[in-house]
Amino acid sequence: MTDFERVKGYYCHFNEDERLQRDSSGRLEYEMVMRKLQEHLPAIGTILDLGGATGVYAFPLAQTGYQVHLADLSERLIAIAKEKSDKQENGKLASCEVVNAVDLSRYADNSFDAVLLFGPLYHLLYETERNACISEVYRVLKTDGTVFASFIPYLSGSIAIVDRYFFAPDQVGKENLREVFSSGRFINNAHYGFQEGYYPTSDQILRLFESNGFACIELSSIRGFLYEKEDHFYAVQDAQMRAEILRWAMMTAKEKELIETCGHAMYIGRK
Repeated sequence: MTDFERVKGYYCHFNEDERLQRDSSGRLEYEMVMRKLQEHLPAIGTILDLGGATGVYAFPLAQTGYQVHLADLSERLIAIAKEKSDKQENGKLASCEVVNAVDLSRYADNSFDAVLLFGPLYHLLYETERNACISEVYRVLKTDGTVFASFIPYLSGSIAIVDRYFFAPDQVGKENLREVFSSGRFINNAHYGFQEGYYPTSDQILRLFESNGFACIELSSIRGFLYEKEDHFYAVQDAQMRAEILRWAMMTAKEKELIETCGHAMYIGRK
């Protein structure tokens, strides 16, 4: 079973509140994801942001009129989100709850028009846990509801563990390196840094959702060919050229080679 206490411990120290604002890679991911949300979300409705941390997506969506329920494993992150929500004049969150993504029993069947799953699949090490999570997401979605689920693809995640060894060798040894390349599971040897992680192929993600009743709408990279070029991209002064580059990054993001090798990716499916 995934050690959820280790996962929570990581987020006690990692600045999740600013992850998508403090550098160009996060900024690009946020911009690409928001474009996908704008394209596929209903004009109005109720959203569950599951694993939504301090509400990086929840608050902007609430401010545009959606009723957003935020849920996360971390008591600390939910406390931050509640404090932020209390200070909002417009766009308060409908709820902020501490929730494990494998058990959504606090939510009734057919409650949400959309579920954002931006985080839990990074950490659920075992197939039984992943199936429990996705079957629960299916249950709480309304008919024709949409799930948006991010994941770290196998090649991107596994290669990143090799990179991790170069700057933090106490986190990576021969055994857990073999494990990540053979199964996609990473269990950190140290108690700092990203802890328990899971890196599936895009085919594994498709099977996971299909086996739990979802029909795929889209599978794409949320960094695209701009992965690891983000600083150069945001340094472009010609706004029209920058927009043209981003347009092509979005257009080509469904290419399987880019999904597998360019950082984070996203599955969009319909109940």
